[in-house]
Amino acid sequence: MTYRCRHFQLHELLPPDLYYARGDAGWQLLDERLLRAIDALRDWYGPMTINNWYWGGEREWSGLRTPDSPYYSETSQHSYGRAADCLFADVPVEMVRTEILEHPDEPAHKRINSLELDVSWLHIDVRNCERIMTYRP
Repeated sequence: MTYRCRHFQLHELLPPDLYYARGDAGWQLLDERLLRAIDALRDWYGPMTINNWYWGGEREWSGLRTPDSPYYSETSQHSYGRAADCLFADVPVEMVRTEILEHPDEPAHKRINSLELDVSWLHIDVRNCERIMTYRP
């Protein structure tokens, strides 16, 4: 059985062309660890945005990225369905990032293996590495 997010619709995780081409099969392109991690973050920190193009917003590449993305990199965790760039409605991103680093074993944080620092969004990914790797753009 394919895991589907409790808090996010597929269009919030895929770019438009892929969403319309794959439909519900698009869930198979996303790593279950990432889907569970973003559900846990939503439970802990409240409303958050990944992609918002479906509602007329400009974010379409904050989840899975395909080669036609201007941000595509063949080594990016986004290209494998293992990363998301998140914005939170009710809490500052830097507070979330700090809490993840200071309390990695909290239920909402335990699946996160990598964080990007010095950016205005929360980049998380679930790559295969020791917890928690950080890097700068």
